[in-house]
Amino acid sequence: MSDSMEQFKIVFFEECSELLISLEEGLMQLHRGDSDDETIHAVFRAVHSIKGGAGAFGFDRLVAFAHIQETLLDEMRAGTLEMKKDYIDILLQAYDILSELVGAAQRNVDMEEGFGGDAAQAMQKVMETIEASDDTPQEHSDDDSTPATASATQGINTRLFSIIFKPFIGLYQRANEPILLIRELNDLGDLTVDLDTSDMPSLDEMHGEHAYFSWKFSLVTEFDENAILEVFEFVEGDCELEIKDLGPIPASAEDSATDAAAITEKSSSSPDGPAPTQSKTTAPAAPQGGGNGSEAVVSQSIRVELDKVDRLVNMVGELVITQAMLREQGSQLLVEQYPNLVQGIEELSRHIRDLQESVMAIRAQPVKSVFSRMPRLVRELTASLNKKARLVMTGEETEVDKTVTERIGDPLMHMIRNSVDHGLESPEDRLKAGKPEEGVIHLSAFHRGGRIFIEIEDDGAGINRKVVLKKAIESGLVTPDANLTNEEIDNLIFLPGFSTAESVTKVSGRGVGMDVVRKNIQSLGGRVSISSVTGKGSKFTMSLPLTLAVMDGMVVEIGDEKFVLPLVNIIQTLRPTPSEVNSLPDGRNLMMFRDEYIFLVPLYDVFDVPDAITNPCEGLVVVVEGDGGMLMGFIVDDLVNQQQVVIKSLETNYELIEGVSGATILGNGRVSLIVDIATVQEMAAKQYSKPQTFDQDTESSLSQDTSSLAQISVEVH
Repeated sequence: MSDSMEQFKIVFFEECSELLISLEEGLMQLHRGDSDDETIHAVFRAVHSIKGGAGAFGFDRLVAFAHIQETLLDEMRAGTLEMKKDYIDILLQAYDILSELVGAAQRNVDMEEGFGGDAAQAMQKVMETIEASDDTPQEHSDDDSTPATASATQGINTRLFSIIFKPFIGLYQRANEPILLIRELNDLGDLTVDLDTSDMPSLDEMHGEHAYFSWKFSLVTEFDENAILEVFEFVEGDCELEIKDLGPIPASAEDSATDAAAITEKSSSSPDGPAPTQSKTTAPAAPQGGGNGSEAVVSQSIRVELDKVDRLVNMVGELVITQAMLREQGSQLLVEQYPNLVQGIEELSRHIRDLQESVMAIRAQPVKSVFSRMPRLVRELTASLNKKARLVMTGEETEVDKTVTERIGDPLMHMIRNSVDHGLESPEDRLKAGKPEEGVIHLSAFHRGGRIFIEIEDDGAGINRKVVLKKAIESGLVTPDANLTNEEIDNLIFLPGFSTAESVTKVSGRGVGMDVVRKNIQSLGGRVSISSVTGKGSKFTMSLPLTLAVMDGMVVEIGDEKFVLPLVNIIQTLRPTPSEVNSLPDGRNLMMFRDEYIFLVPLYDVFDVPDAITNPCEGLVVVVEGDGGMLMGFIVDDLVNQQQVVIKSLETNYELIEGVSGATILGNGRVSLIVDIATVQEMAAKQYSKPQTFDQDTESSLSQDTSSLAQISVEVH
């Protein structure tokens, strides 16, 4: 296949990805009983569009399977087949097969013989119930010219339609094939085809991939105009399309397509003919090389390859770096001497920030694409675990960078699975506890402080801390004499290898648990925390950056080095007095902050920076928020400035460094490391994980915030 056709295949599979999401979401709505006409039409159109595109590329197995699914959906939307949950279950099974066939076609691999046969057979059996129920004696015409699918529109008068189909020059270049459309039209009734070759150029001017023919059709059908529009749905925007409903025709005119053509001719030349209805035209904003200037519908969106957007993001990132360099140089100029230059640099800074935000908005997409998979997951899990649960979703339209949405799917599915398996009780236990037998899982997303928060909350039994602690001790994750707070016990579920499952099942118990979830989220620069109330339920909270490309940061100085702290984590910057700082026997320092003690973390020690200020009362303390809302104080020499920085991956360009989430280039051209708050918190916890012995006075002075102390001193293996 030519390179241009390969490009069209890429576009087709991108559309398939979107259509499959829409298909699953629609089927889940139908399964919940939301069987409005628009939902069933949307589901039908998704399968119909996949089938049409697959036919253009010769994916025969995909076309054959989609045709069966499409036919079943057509019966449902026509009302000839009741939308029972059992039937929707079969369609969901068919959705899985369809997804696999699309993936196989995309990978250019052949599925094993008979793949999807069970689902296809199940759909065929459902359609056989229609024939079995329609066993009353009826009169039949000797001439059975009505297409097999005409049962979908029984009761609609036979009508005559005039159709003008004029492709734009680039129609073939998008892997469209008019012959397939003509065949679909022919399935709707009696079709007369008139080929128009008036736009055919001379042989030496002809281009092999350009469309020059146009067609005029006369169609006698029992279908309505929407059915005709669906035939051309896949080429919408690549053609001029005019459909005229010439009204009902007498039975004698149904005998032949020739009579229909005669009526078409008469209706266009005689005032006594049936008055045509208002025509419908679909076209893009500008005809692609060959439009006749007819009024067009303006397209509201365009499809752009993600690589092109990524290149644009990278270019804007380089602009941000260059702007930072200019701003730093400009700060050394005298404003009185170069007022216009300094003002121009400030204007440039504002414009580049606006440009960066606009470009990042292009990559943003609603988390709905990820959330839409969860209702089905809950349905299948509750069925396999004999539980009852209802998933409530809010904030699906909350937008986040596409890279983030692509990578939060697995962690989110695992936490939903954890809520159903470990969080919710059985219906019997819920009734004994005075709860409804159906549990509720609330999945929500919202923006706050330049980040996106995703919460998974259930109304189950909460974390059984006795069981968790017992399992952790048995697994050697904590010592038997460990004195842990409730929050620390809850966080044990994030330790590697931890599981409370008694046996290995399809749902849980394989030792790949919440530690993987935390690592995946941290790799995105995010955090995950948990809160639980016994008997009431648990809530997991994911905090993620809106984008992985740029961030607002505070540049700090430690020795001769510059580090960047994420601005979203910073609570306050201050210089403590000696009376506000206390030292522990193990060498750690505590600082009183807002009526509670917080640990001071010496970043110069974490990153082994020489010649740094070690006394927090001589330098500065930057109070930051870590995992679980815990506050820490980072000891730094000084603050440099606040600026927007471009995040560069160290793992890709160098190697992974503990405590560092990435790097950036400052205005002076030097590389600066971006501090990973959550990892530094863990590093501090490991460094001081050995149990400490304090005298009575020290213990008394620290009693105001034992939870913060325990949070740091918990042993992490």
